[in-house]
Amino acid sequence: MTKINLLSDKRLAPYVFISPFFILFLVFGLYPIGFSIYLSLWRWTMRGPVEFMGISNYVNLLTSDPFFWRAITNTLWLLVFGSFTQHFVAIPLAIGLNDKVLKGKEFFKTAFFVPYITSTVSATLIFSQLFDNNFGWINYLVNFFGGENISWFTAEWPAKVMIATLINWRFIGWNTIIYLAGLQSIPDTLYEAAYIDGATKWQTHTRITVPLLMPIIFFGVTMSIIGGMQLFDEPYVLMGGYQTMGGIANTGLTSAYYLMFTGWSATRFGKASAIAWILFFFILLMTMVNRKITKSLDKRSL
Repeated sequence: MTKINLLSDKRLAPYVFISPFFILFLVFGLYPIGFSIYLSLWRWTMRGPVEFMGISNYVNLLTSDPFFWRAITNTLWLLVFGSFTQHFVAIPLAIGLNDKVLKGKEFFKTAFFVPYITSTVSATLIFSQLFDNNFGWINYLVNFFGGENISWFTAEWPAKVMIATLINWRFIGWNTIIYLAGLQSIPDTLYEAAYIDGATKWQTHTRITVPLLMPIIFFGVTMSIIGGMQLFDEPYVLMGGYQTMGGIANTGLTSAYYLMFTGWSATRFGKASAIAWILFFFILLMTMVNRKITKSLDKRSL
């Protein structure tokens, strides 16, 4: 038999060189995705027999699981007040950083970005001390101005505000840098022409800056949707882990929190896989809505 040298065969050599990527993708990417779909159709635990359920895991989650809808409600609330609100702060900050008269831009860029690269657990532990019910600095300030201690960890709405505050603190800087990069791609000549025509700063930002930032806004909001629907670390650490199920009235129980609890604490892997796929379709739907809204606003600005 003739020995074939794959690398010397011009027809096969390209496929040999790119094969490691596809092999790794199949093993660590495509196979886990396919297996999770398969797993979501079974009752699969570590303590009992494997039983085929069909779509019963999905039906039970959507119709009779109170924790699931509680988790979805909490996640959507935090998505609005902990993720979407970031953009209303990040865009003005980016515009301010992009101003030519501002001194010390590199310092401000670093200061805004540091929270994003800070360890999630470290930041969360610090916030848990700041918001401590009895000895936290936030309650100290409340007392200083004549108020009474707020039960951040043992009351529903204060706990939500605490989590949302932490999320905003961590990610506003990241969005600011993203928008700043988008602003630097807008030609200065557009602003100069607008000022010559008598436009105010407000008019230049509403008629030039925001419309030209629409692709970046779409990207930023989409990343917020993905990150917000997968929120886990902050509420998990703040509210005390799996044992508390999100603290008082399950306030911190997000969809990803419930997914991880179902899979790794309750060891109900089939149900956890079903939760993951429902979240995937939630994210897909919200991304499509975001795209439609962005396109609509983009057309109006033309």
